[in-house]
Amino acid sequence: MGRIYNHSGGYRKLHSFNFAAIIHLGTISFCKRYLSWKQDPLGKTLGQMIGASRSGKQNIVEGSERAKTSSETEIKLTDVAKASLSELQGDLEDYLVQKPSIPWSVHAPDYRAIMSIMLGEFTYTDDLLHDYWRFLLGEKRKFDPWLEDRDDITAANALIVLIQRATGLLGRQLEQLERAFVRDGGIREKMHGARQEARGGLAAPNCPICGAPMRKRASAKGPFWGCGGYPQCKGTRRIEPNG
Repeated sequence: MGRIYNHSGGYRKLHSFNFAAIIHLGTISFCKRYLSWKQDPLGKTLGQMIGASRSGKQNIVEGSERAKTSSETEIKLTDVAKASLSELQGDLEDYLVQKPSIPWSVHAPDYRAIMSIMLGEFTYTDDLLHDYWRFLLGEKRKFDPWLEDRDDITAANALIVLIQRATGLLGRQLEQLERAFVRDGGIREKMHGARQEARGGLAAPNCPICGAPMRKRASAKGPFWGCGGYPQCKGTRRIEPNG
């Protein structure tokens, strides 16, 4: 019998999550140093920026954990994470323009330097939380010359570059999740197929084009198997008289 539950968790190994975690820490530091409560008495700008950075990080966590039983939820939360980080980028752009300044060119030395820094690979251990945060803070230190050790214009630009890297990775994750959903279907399809198989009934075959589980459909010429990913995929199979 095929697997019903999707793989879940493991988000600490995702570069998108690790970038989002570094962005969250960097945003908290930025807001503490450069956004005065006197100039923002309601805390609206400060709160929204920190909230957006937190949303970017935490929605990756929740999406990864919810993936076990809902591919749809994982896709939605991954998209929310991407949108939240884009919202934060908009606030940082506004901050720069009000200084007045503008974001770095992609040809600027600092931009190219930050884009060239690669994150390490985290390996799960028996002391997960301690070892992960030691790993992450070590990765953040690679960017601290821009995030912590220079002026506010540099810090804002550095956060924008990191956000661009994170949202680019999240965009590719969304494409991969979409392909996996079209190919494998959701948990309802998997549960139905497993139940049919356990009963010895007519189990749905896989689509000959994309490999996704198929669904039994009706037409004027009789029943047939149609791809579960329709209308993106229009694969079909005949239903033989003997099933």
